Amino acid sequence: MRHDGGAPGFVGRRREVARLVQALRSAPAVVLVEGDAGVGKSALVGRALAEAEVPGGRVLAGRCHPVAEPSPYGPLLDALRRGRPVLAGVAEMPPSTGALRTWLPDLADLLPEDTAGAGADERYRLTQGLQTLLGALGEVVLLVEDAQWADRATRELLLLLARDPHPGLSLVVTYRPEELPDGAPVLGTAYRCPPGVSGGLLRIEPLDETEVLELARTVPGTGGAAGPAAAPASSAGAAAGAGLVSGAGPGTVAAVARLLYERSGGFPAAIVEDLAALQEDGRQADPVAFLSGAEPTRGLRDAVAERLAGLGAEARAVVETVAVLEEPAGEGLIAEVSALPAEQVSAGLVEALRAGVLSEPEPARYAFRREPARQVAYWRIPGPTRSALHRRAIDALRTGQPQPLARIAAHTRALGDREAWQQAAEAAADQAVEQGDTAVAGPLLRELLAETDLAPERRGRAARALSGFAANAAYDAASTEVLADIIADPRLPVADRGEVRLTLGLRVAVQGGDRAGFALIEQAADELIAERPARAARALVALAMNERDGAGAAVRERMARAAAALESEPDEEVAAAHRATRLTFQAREGDPELWPELDRLPRDASSPELVRQTTRALFNVGDIAMETGHDQRAGRLLAESRALARQAAISYLECYSRIALLRLDGLAGRWQGLEERFEAIGTEYPDVAMARVERAMLFGRMAASRGRLAAARAEFESAARYGERESQVTTAIRAAAGLGAVELVDRGAEAAAAVLAPAVAMLRQAGAWARAGELLPIAVEVVRGVGDEGAARHLTEEAAEAIDGADAPAAHAGLALARGVLLEGTDSCGAIESYRQARDAWRGIGRPYEVARAEERLARALADRDPQTAAERLAAAEATYTTLGAASDAARCQHVRRDLGLGRMASPGRRGYGEALSPRERQVAELVGQGVSNQDIAQALFLSPRTVEHHVASVLRKLGVGRKDVAEALAETES
Repeated sequence: MRHDGGAPGFVGRRREVARLVQALRSAPAVVLVEGDAGVGKSALVGRALAEAEVPGGRVLAGRCHPVAEPSPYGPLLDALRRGRPVLAGVAEMPPSTGALRTWLPDLADLLPEDTAGAGADERYRLTQGLQTLLGALGEVVLLVEDAQWADRATRELLLLLARDPHPGLSLVVTYRPEELPDGAPVLGTAYRCPPGVSGGLLRIEPLDETEVLELARTVPGTGGAAGPAAAPASSAGAAAGAGLVSGAGPGTVAAVARLLYERSGGFPAAIVEDLAALQEDGRQADPVAFLSGAEPTRGLRDAVAERLAGLGAEARAVVETVAVLEEPAGEGLIAEVSALPAEQVSAGLVEALRAGVLSEPEPARYAFRREPARQVAYWRIPGPTRSALHRRAIDALRTGQPQPLARIAAHTRALGDREAWQQAAEAAADQAVEQGDTAVAGPLLRELLAETDLAPERRGRAARALSGFAANAAYDAASTEVLADIIADPRLPVADRGEVRLTLGLRVAVQGGDRAGFALIEQAADELIAERPARAARALVALAMNERDGAGAAVRERMARAAAALESEPDEEVAAAHRATRLTFQAREGDPELWPELDRLPRDASSPELVRQTTRALFNVGDIAMETGHDQRAGRLLAESRALARQAAISYLECYSRIALLRLDGLAGRWQGLEERFEAIGTEYPDVAMARVERAMLFGRMAASRGRLAAARAEFESAARYGERESQVTTAIRAAAGLGAVELVDRGAEAAAAVLAPAVAMLRQAGAWARAGELLPIAVEVVRGVGDEGAARHLTEEAAEAIDGADAPAAHAGLALARGVLLEGTDSCGAIESYRQARDAWRGIGRPYEVARAEERLARALADRDPQTAAERLAAAEATYTTLGAASDAARCQHVRRDLGLGRMASPGRRGYGEALSPRERQVAELVGQGVSNQDIAQALFLSPRTVEHHVASVLRKLGVGRKDVAEALAETES
């Protein structure tokens, strides 16, 4: 029996594994591991045994079997038979173990003679012998699997062992609670660990959708990092995963993960079976198509069939009805659809509930415990019976008020009447749109549009409805593909096509972050101008937002054309879009007249589009306010835009606001937990480009501050690639600033100049000087670094002239820092004053990392004139870096102090840390935990390679782990 961790890897369930590991290391222990079939109990136990480093020979494992008359003590005797190597090491067996000789003939040579006389109580002797033998073995793990099938004698003995385990025993029992006889406790009676015994009940739930996505990402070829996978998988299962969606992007991986989750219900056994099926010829090319059309897994089908076979006729009829109804249903509806008397429905429900086939997810409502099981049960129903149930379901649902039209449409489709279904689906979609339920309306409309024989009028209505709410939805590849298919349909009227094309262009350009969408918007304006000038005006307003490729020069002309179109066809909602765009332009320019205009925006308008445009304006201005340095105001605006977006169900603006608020936390120095929060939102919105790029920017900055220059370069390059596609210049400028700083440190000024020169040209072309706070200082430093003092001075003067009078604190702070850089070596007093201005400006804005950078430069400038103040400023910078976790920056401050001869700040003296990590060892441990090599650690912390080797050895010794487990061990010391 294999207990080496199950699969070649694992995801999720860290808390459950940790609890079991802790129990295994704290014998005596009793752990009852419960969970449904296929949920991964055995894999989890195997993982815990491996992590607890329990020797294989010390694991005595036995399994119960679903036979009619199981042998008494069968799994316990099987476990002991596998323990021969352990038994052989016992010097002398207690006499009472002789009672086992006839039960364990293969071990008779290791057991003493049976000295009991005639008439002795055989059961008592056997029980005592088993307990004594386990005690003689010392530290062992007794693992009993599938205890729901255990015989009574085994249960009783397990209960005795659990109530009074010998000091070295760890008893682990796995079982399926839904299959316990009459729902009784697994040990026959309620159990709690006695004093001094660790462990308890450990409930294993299916993987959630996030964990299944993590599993898909760990598969080689999906774009995720190779690593542990989650499942009770065999090597075949791992090999199946190895070819999954080879070379696929994150959207495909997410789609595969969603399908795996939907098909498996989060049960690892079913996931592994699907992965194995994908390995068959030709299926890796389009895993989404294969999984979408594949039958449920064989293991799931067999398990459901086994459960259903044990039900009586009434229970089977009830279960079939619940399978057809799909959603939780009460007894009355089940009786009406099944055509059974109420008492038979009640009896059938009781039987199905006791058998674990159905559950009661809400009071007096009954459904399958897992959706995949419902699907299997549904397709086992004979066709004529299914059709009759669907017809009765339609009749029953039509009596409700309001009628659940989406459910009626689903039953209509199941009957195969396409015309009736199209009519029902359109009515259901209209109802869902009116109720704001886009999760229901979207799939219905997409299914309608996929119909080849859909009437042109109905196709046009469905297309307009879908594009209407798609405008407010978060970006996803599936909806975008549907819209693209719609505009390719020659049967659509020109103006309808223009409406859909406008929505598609906005999704691609704005929500997808790809300025290629502006070509679609421009074409939509041409299609709309004749019949719907107001909608053409909306397209022109959107075009004005593009500030790349020279489009910025056409802004005024497009806004004027939009205003003219609105004069010919007034439209309050498009006028609101015009106003929101104008406010965005004011924010970009740092216009001090902007703020009163924002206060006048309508927050409580009755029109959803007016609320959307107010929300859009608040987000745009809040996002740009971060660029210009109004961080506190940005926080208020973004919080308001998030609240309004949630209230008005504008999911993409809610998503954007959440991402921007995370970025604001990073700027404010709230780095703790920020990486995990960005990962979570990226998982929630896998197709939203903004989530990926802001994550890359943050991770790049944090990696650089910790000395991980290769990782930082990769993140900034990823953000830069997005910036090349985006219609706004801000992302490209920020990415270039981060990448240029990394190149300057790692490869020198020439390499940095190659990155920054195009960004400066873009800055000039767009006139985005009010957003140049990050780019300007590094650009001036690099231009000076390549020896072009004149260009550095010109750039500084150009920026000063451009932002004169602009309400852009970050640009002014960046300009002050750039002036300090420019004056270094020629005007030390001017440089010192400029650095002080930059520091104070960043402090007023509320960005501690920027404050620390200015303090560090100020200290260098003060070193010759005022060493004491220089040392104080350098210590302040180092303290901020340390608080933020910027280990490399803090180490650089220490290095600068030594180089400049500023001496050490006063300290209470060197202390001993014993077995605890010293501050330097903790810095090293954090980098080791991030996968940084010794050589890169030496570079990051300004240490010699030999010193780093010494620190790493000390860290591994104190933590008691290998290099790959340092991150987890470090987290445990902090918890």
